[in-house]
Amino acid sequence: MDVLLSIKPEFAEKILGHEKRYEFRKTSFRDPSIIETIYMYASSPVQEIVGSFSLSSVSEGTPAELWREFGSDSGIDQRSRFMDYFANTDTGYAFEVTDVQRFTEPVDPKQHIKDFRPPVSFQYLRGEYDSLIGAGPNSGND
Repeated sequence: MDVLLSIKPEFAEKILGHEKRYEFRKTSFRDPSIIETIYMYASSPVQEIVGSFSLSSVSEGTPAELWREFGSDSGIDQRSRFMDYFANTDTGYAFEVTDVQRFTEPVDPKQHIKDFRPPVSFQYLRGEYDSLIGAGPNSGND
């Protein structure tokens, strides 16, 4: 199963540039083992699907534990910014990013999908984006 993940453009670019090896979330997937490809929807102002990556592993812990273990590969330069994201949250998740692919031509889903609404965090895909994304991560990337 594939996933469309909303991500701030700053962090999408850091993943695409191999500067960010972990994506952090307050919630995880129901069953991470069935996730094949994660497509990155760069939120406003970009508002396009800019690339993809594979999920190598998911680690769970307190925000302090996640920062201690993965902070140096987080793409976040300030611990306070990281902790602000997890404010009022006891548990967080670190998604290990591998097989990063940058699309040569980002996809604007609003041009192809009637009533497209970006996911708040992520949404599971069941083939509805196959025609947009093509053959997946091998369609126009570096």
